[in-house]
Amino acid sequence: MAIKHLSDYAGLTPNTIFKPKSPERRTLASYKRELTKCRRTEIRLRRFLVRDETLLRQKEELIQQQAVLRQESDHRLLNGVQMIASLLSLQSRASQNAEVASQLTAAADRIATIGRIHRRLHSLDGVQAFAIRQYLEDLCGDFSIMLTSEGRPERVVVIEGIEINVPAVTGIPLGFIANELITNAAKYGTGRITVSLQLNAERGYALSVSNDGPGLPEGFDPAAAKGLGMRIVRSLVERIGGELRIDRGDNGQGTRFAVLFS
Repeated sequence: MAIKHLSDYAGLTPNTIFKPKSPERRTLASYKRELTKCRRTEIRLRRFLVRDETLLRQKEELIQQQAVLRQESDHRLLNGVQMIASLLSLQSRASQNAEVASQLTAAADRIATIGRIHRRLHSLDGVQAFAIRQYLEDLCGDFSIMLTSEGRPERVVVIEGIEINVPAVTGIPLGFIANELITNAAKYGTGRITVSLQLNAERGYALSVSNDGPGLPEGFDPAAAKGLGMRIVRSLVERIGGELRIDRGDNGQGTRFAVLFS
């Protein structure tokens, strides 16, 4: 294309040379069409909102129904546990064999304790972390009541040490571990049973259970123990990535089981 000479632009102003295009003029019909389209979109969105609200309401109703069913199931379970423990206790008192009576009594105590722990665990439903010492204090209180009812008021169970918040995935196994260790201390030890929660330089924290009774025999290996309680303890300690240690109690008396965990 040939380049025009400057004289060709003589008499032209900037507005005439670079005249902007005027915006497209819209008609009333175009506005009506757009408004109709927006209204249709609004109707669809309202329908989606009503559907989502209905689904959400149905979901909440299902959750409430499941909660009621779970509470009913827990109630029946706890009643069944209590009945089994009572039957075992009655049978132990009726047995003429001292060893059988002792085993039945131990089974009844274990089942009753499981029922108490079950009740406490469900009080923690939905909790991500909780205060472990308060939980252990309640557990020790249950054991003290049980020992007193058995005619052994001197076998008091006490809790010492610090309070910490632990994740439920760690705290619940610790509760079961403490239950088994207190049960063993009540069965084999004498005097006071002490549950302690302390800081530990190696792993972070230490949960220990000690008694004033005779110490374990030299060379005792918990990994070789065949009792159900010790197998439960070992399994739970492994689950939380902890470490189980056994030594003498304070002043070299009794036995102390300690679980180190982080």
